Amino acid sequence: MHTKALPYVGLLGLLWGTNLVIMRIGVGQFDPMVFVGIRLLMASLAFVAVYTFSGRRIIPTDRKLWLYATFLGIVSTAIPMTAVVTSLTFQSSGVTALLITTAPAYISIAAHFFLPDERMTPRKVLGVLLALSGAALIVLRGESGLPDVSQGNPIGYVLVIAAMLFETAGTILIRRHMQDFSSFDVTAVRLTVAGLTVLPVAILLRGIDLSQVTGSGWFSLVYAAFIGAFSAQILAFNITKRFGATAFSLTSYVIPVVAAITGVLWLDETITGWMMAGMVLIGGGILLINGRRSVKLMPNP
Repeated sequence: MHTKALPYVGLLGLLWGTNLVIMRIGVGQFDPMVFVGIRLLMASLAFVAVYTFSGRRIIPTDRKLWLYATFLGIVSTAIPMTAVVTSLTFQSSGVTALLITTAPAYISIAAHFFLPDERMTPRKVLGVLLALSGAALIVLRGESGLPDVSQGNPIGYVLVIAAMLFETAGTILIRRHMQDFSSFDVTAVRLTVAGLTVLPVAILLRGIDLSQVTGSGWFSLVYAAFIGAFSAQILAFNITKRFGATAFSLTSYVIPVVAAITGVLWLDETITGWMMAGMVLIGGGILLINGRRSVKLMPNP
């Protein structure tokens, strides 16, 4: 990996790490499902603007791309993103980021069974065990990362882990059937489908009451849509294309650090010794899993 990739990796980790913290502000004022639905549709509008005004991209017409990307939009975007955002109402952004970082462990297990060229090796097995033990340590200790421990709830853990399992399904689909499609086109379709799925369901089940939303809430929504979703996705695509998947995988080490530190400074979240121990175990595990090849591109927070 070329060292020129490091500033871009750091920037992407900064965008996604701060995105988790800023979204905690938003979910305090929006219903989480409504927040996700509006965020996704706003991000999809940015993609539409690119197709309309760039002059270099044409809206995809490939039937298979739309079929697979629609599946990703529902199963691997709408459901996990709603789960992750909702988890922020039960725990700190730092804890959520740490649990998200274990994604390569789940992918490694699934890839062993569904991808012939991604079999488990002793190194990967050790990495999976380390990463999952780090997550287990955080869960078993009941770490919430919140200043008031009583505000924490184990539901947050369940939501993030469920999100990672749905993300795993999407990753396997991408590796088996979507290698030849444009990442930009797939991302545009999946975000649009996800938004059109989540928002109507949110309106039906929760309704939309924006009377309690302040300027900070709207800022959180705009940041999550255009920085955390659209801009970060473009940057992730360019890092992978220019420097390779291994360089991209380094963001998994940056995101939890940024989220934890920003959460402490901005939202008075806490970092405990047990969280630090979990971070070390997870980081060591992901390092072993990645080896010389990246197993997983981090999910979009």
